[in-house]
Amino acid sequence: MRTASRIRVLHALGGLDRGGIETWLMHVLRHIDRDRFHMDFLVHSVEPGAFDDEVRALGSNVISCLPTGLRRPWSYLTYPRRLLSLLRKHGPYEIIHGHMQEFSAYFLRAGEKAGMKVRIAHSHNGMPPAERQPGTVRRAYRRMLSRLVKRHATHGLACSRVAARSLYGDCWESDGRWDILHYGIDPSPFSERSAVQNQRNRLGIPKGARVVGHVGRFVEQKNHAFLLEVIAECIKQEPGICFLLVGDGPLRPGIQAAVEDRGLAGNVIFTGVRSDVPCLMLSAMDLFVLPSLWEGLGMVLIEAQAAGLPVVASNYVPDEACVVSGQFERLELADGPRCWAEHIVRRLGRQAPDGQEAFEAVMHSSFTLGRSACALQGFYEGTLQQE
Repeated sequence: MRTASRIRVLHALGGLDRGGIETWLMHVLRHIDRDRFHMDFLVHSVEPGAFDDEVRALGSNVISCLPTGLRRPWSYLTYPRRLLSLLRKHGPYEIIHGHMQEFSAYFLRAGEKAGMKVRIAHSHNGMPPAERQPGTVRRAYRRMLSRLVKRHATHGLACSRVAARSLYGDCWESDGRWDILHYGIDPSPFSERSAVQNQRNRLGIPKGARVVGHVGRFVEQKNHAFLLEVIAECIKQEPGICFLLVGDGPLRPGIQAAVEDRGLAGNVIFTGVRSDVPCLMLSAMDLFVLPSLWEGLGMVLIEAQAAGLPVVASNYVPDEACVVSGQFERLELADGPRCWAEHIVRRLGRQAPDGQEAFEAVMHSSFTLGRSACALQGFYEGTLQQE
């Protein structure tokens, strides 16, 4: 039901599954002043999302827009018209907030045509290294969209300085439209530890085994192929070590098959997508590893630190992700799997960090949900006051 006094915000994103961006937006929706704000979600998926039902239960709408795709090249021509029609049908909105990197150009342009005064781009990712860049045509397409973002956005946010450079360019700080807004995690699930052995028993982890955890979608960015080599090297150095891989994605079947083929299945557990990641971090993991090829921030790293876990991450993780310096280590991917394995095994041999001290450090950082939701709410109000 539409209330005239509320500020209506439309978030545009791929879907509402359990990813970092989606989880953060759900936290915001649960905690934002819903008497002051009404938030809807424009998704680009025909499949139901994990959060769809909760979004609707909280009074928001999930608006489906058929995605574009290379298999349907004409869709890039028809998409802007369909998008504008949806905005007019479900609007009016005061704010449109795009979460799809360069592709947000479409939302911002349509929002301008639909009369939205505040059009926000949001960069959630870093730039892939040169060797991982797409082909010439794709790069040209992305450059064109980036120019359109800068032309049609009234404001822009980024989760880190790396993410800001990725979408807004190296000179982003000279343009007053762009700013940094850190994600916030819900700290409450990290305040108490579960019964460790019971949780490990349910997962089939041998008693006394040391467990390295990883949480991430099985896509190129998360670098599971390199992680597989690290796993093999760790098992050579410590045969009883276990790896707990949480998540799903298109590359999971291939990684799982490679684990079987190399005889590593007894040391690796694939959990699929889980809604209890904080519990797994607290009760089943001894160390967290993230060898990403690129990251905007890596919110899962903030959660791992809140759980008191030592973290070993790649050098492509932004500086801002390090909240508890004593338990955070960044390594060069070029150092190779053996070096990574040595660092992991050596770190597991040390005394575990003070979990309560790490939790308190995260609680006093800018990465708590309360501060993040408050900052976003204040940002929305501030942008409207400027109009």
